[in-house]
Amino acid sequence: MLPLEGKTVAMTGAAGGIGSAVARRLQSAGAVVTGIDRVECPACDASIVTDLGDRAALALLCARLGAAPPDILVNVAGVLGFGLHERQTAEALALCYTINLIVPATLAAAVAGPMRARGSGQIVNIGSVLGAIPYPWFAAYSSSKAGLAALSQALRRELAGSAVALTHINPRAARTAFNSAEVNRFLALSGMKADDPEWLADRIAAAIIARRKTVSIGWAEKVFAALNALAPSLVDRGLAGSVRKVGAQLS
Repeated sequence: MLPLEGKTVAMTGAAGGIGSAVARRLQSAGAVVTGIDRVECPACDASIVTDLGDRAALALLCARLGAAPPDILVNVAGVLGFGLHERQTAEALALCYTINLIVPATLAAAVAGPMRARGSGQIVNIGSVLGAIPYPWFAAYSSSKAGLAALSQALRRELAGSAVALTHINPRAARTAFNSAEVNRFLALSGMKADDPEWLADRIAAAIIARRKTVSIGWAEKVFAALNALAPSLVDRGLAGSVRKVGAQLS
């Protein structure tokens, strides 16, 4: 029997490079996947086409998922804000925080109670290592993903003792169309590693199937995240050279 045989999955961002790859792997594990995105999700068994940034549309989606909660909710959808924070518009900042934090928090709130009452379920939040290692030019993105990490930890503690699992996964950058030309230039200048989406999807799907609690991808990133939590000034000094180099090229 397949590990997710007969399980239903609702996944935001399922039309994207990472989401579609994860959807295929969950299907291979036996799940029936409904993709939630602004466009149809070809890799999924069904699609819900909606705008997660629209408050009314989000309310309708919450009502739908709350009335018939999936076995697994996977929050993949994200917005990658990039550039000097002082140059970000209010609209761009609002969208970044909405999609990266408000949407997963709202959807989790919609399904957590019904999952608990049913006696089964899993909520999966896809974060980022930049939530644990806040990086310049990604201020809004990093802070929104840091908020998602805190949300995940708090929900896990709320759900302790129930049969509802909370999985929080922190990938590194990925080589997808999600990245703008500016972001790709930054990755090249900084030497930051960007993973193949298929390789990344293998690890995300494995963590979901195993109902892992917290997964961070990349051993160096784990070390830097721990160091940033304990001695952020050391990370400041470690990044200083790279920041000066990249800043001179991007300014």
